[in-house]
Amino acid sequence: MNKKDIEKAIKELKENSPKRNFKQRVDLIIKLKNLDIKKPENQLEFFVLLHFNLGKRIKVCALVGPELKDEAIKTCDKTIIQDEFDKLDKKTIKKISRDYDVFIAQANIMPKVATTFGRVLGPKGKMPNPKAGCVIPPKATLTQLYDKLQKTVKISTKKSTVIQCSVGTEDTNDTELIDNILTIYNSVIHHLPNERNNIKEVLVKLTMSKPVKIPH
Repeated sequence: MNKKDIEKAIKELKENSPKRNFKQRVDLIIKLKNLDIKKPENQLEFFVLLHFNLGKRIKVCALVGPELKDEAIKTCDKTIIQDEFDKLDKKTIKKISRDYDVFIAQANIMPKVATTFGRVLGPKGKMPNPKAGCVIPPKATLTQLYDKLQKTVKISTKKSTVIQCSVGTEDTNDTELIDNILTIYNSVIHHLPNERNNIKEVLVKLTMSKPVKIPH
């Protein structure tokens, strides 16, 4: 896949998609082939750190003990202290899971986090994930992690052979979109057992548009 093909696809996408009364997301879709995701070795899950953010703030909720309380309140969009866990009912936890994109947790209270939030966050793939750096020591500095999460994309083939993730919004400039698309595509290839031979199709689309194919 080369930059000119991506640039051409983005141009076609933007020119042929009618304006909506909200800021549309730009999604990259990678369809896979010859990959049996029933086999555990083909159930990929990894995180890609992009060079540019996604054009919208990724809202981060911190689940912490007293050691990280002040740091989390200063840095994150929402902070829930361990002492508050038992006061949360399932309805409240479900609402929190909808309102926040990423959850981080203090490492030494992870068993309590799992007991309180696991049944809701687990099925949504939102449990604090050590692979993304989201399980943190009690004396961590969170600013760097928060900034990193603004540019991190989760890739998973656990449930489907179609990968779909955000690479920006319709306001993101083309150079940044191209870079984000290439970064994700190259990372996906690197993780696939047969690399490019496992990729059936690559597409780009806006939230409400038809997809446009990118040659690969």
